[in-house]
Amino acid sequence: MSGSPGDIFNYSSGRWLVNNDLRLAERRREFDVDELCRLAAQSVGRSSRDINTFVKLAEGGFNRTFLITMHDGFEMVARIPYPVTGPKFYAIASEVATMRFLRFSGLPVPEVYDYSPSSDNAAKTEYIFMEFMRGAKLSDVWPELEEGDIVSVLRQLVQLESRLMSIPFPAGGSLYYTSDLEKVAGRTGIPLSDERFCVGPDARLHMWYGRRSELDVDRGPYENAKAALVAAARKELAYLEKFGQPLLPFQRERREAYGYKEQPPSDHVENLERYLLVVPSLVPKNSALHRFRIRHPDLQHSNVIVSTPPNSNELKIVSLLDWQHASILPMFLLAGIPDRMQNYNDPVSQALIPPSLPANMDELDESEQSYARGVYHCRLVHFHYVKNTEEYNKLHHDALSDPASMFIYRLFDQAGAPWEGETHALKTMLIEATERLTREGVPCQVAFEPEDLRKTKELRAKLQIADENFEGLRSMIGFETETWVSNEHYEMAMALATVVKLGVLKRIPEEDVRAKAKANWFLDDMDEEDYM
Repeated sequence: MSGSPGDIFNYSSGRWLVNNDLRLAERRREFDVDELCRLAAQSVGRSSRDINTFVKLAEGGFNRTFLITMHDGFEMVARIPYPVTGPKFYAIASEVATMRFLRFSGLPVPEVYDYSPSSDNAAKTEYIFMEFMRGAKLSDVWPELEEGDIVSVLRQLVQLESRLMSIPFPAGGSLYYTSDLEKVAGRTGIPLSDERFCVGPDARLHMWYGRRSELDVDRGPYENAKAALVAAARKELAYLEKFGQPLLPFQRERREAYGYKEQPPSDHVENLERYLLVVPSLVPKNSALHRFRIRHPDLQHSNVIVSTPPNSNELKIVSLLDWQHASILPMFLLAGIPDRMQNYNDPVSQALIPPSLPANMDELDESEQSYARGVYHCRLVHFHYVKNTEEYNKLHHDALSDPASMFIYRLFDQAGAPWEGETHALKTMLIEATERLTREGVPCQVAFEPEDLRKTKELRAKLQIADENFEGLRSMIGFETETWVSNEHYEMAMALATVVKLGVLKRIPEEDVRAKAKANWFLDDMDEEDYM
């Protein structure tokens, strides 16, 4: 076996510009390597003596995976969660049940050999042992794909989604083995026709984030669409009642727009209560969209494995990875184009006009041609995803085409998001909801005073400028979500961040304003405890 304990136990795939030590500590996981290998070998009828190598394969946002190779060339994957990954037990138990159920249903999902949703075992960690899927991540080959391959892969992806979304469920929440749920909850969920499986508590991360895991609130199973719509908002109300306190916005680049003042949780409570009043009036009238369905929880290119079969030039999707935090919800709350494939901000994509390159492409210089190809590529992906959905997945296309469905999904998402010192996003969507209902002549129990609307509009303008400035600096420095950067870019990014900070502060003439900006600089370490 290979790999030092430090490399095996620690996160090594990148670093963070903010709270790097904390992020690394959250991802450090010690376990008994020999026992994990023994259990892994045992899960496939082998002995630990059969193992040739045990090496780190990948590190994601919630888990670390290892590739175990036997002396005869057999390969398998061992995956363990970080200590910070939640919800404990439910995350692994629901993912395993989801993967096995979908595999039984004919979907291309890795085989699970064995698992433990508890760390109470010889390896001293939760784990999933599963099949190693040969092929390439779509993210690794995507930039070089020809247009025909892109169109083909999108068609295959939509066809897989159609098969997935055609599976009916009796309730909402997440999927479990009935026996697993009985162990942790002392009760069974709502059984499927295959009674080994049941629908139990919703395993989506925001339902359990931080101290929310301590709350005794309804997380499912949801017996109807209304129950699914209100559960996340009521969870957040319960959190604010028990733990709520005035907070500066977590996103520090936005604090100037609020005058560097702490925001009261009472404002968010008021908007959550408005949500609960208005949401029943927004539910899509098409009852077919109320049916409970499941969807991949994070359909990004790195979770799609592709290969080229022998005697074929066409890329084939061979597996969909990473089903952690998958949930079963009404169709109108699952609908949407995956983030990496949507191009909603472009009017050509919105209108579903078939994309084309500029007629004068040959007359453009190199940079203009590169930009034109980028725009064309984004439009191409959006267009073919929607058109294939229209052809192969009618239920999803109905939801995508229903303005009420798409709007209520975004509103639902905002109402369930953990409160981090801001209620503006939820409030602006509630204002839009009241305007929609008024236009449709539907009685609405929620109203906003003109002065409140004026102040909200002013704040929106300030926040838009803050967000645009942030995106500009993010692009300049080169960091990703949570300020993650690659190891190779870390020193350069830190140096750039220092230069940017000095440059911004230097341009602020007022000493008191400069002091506040410095104290709230968005790339300095911060105390996150109050936001959990």
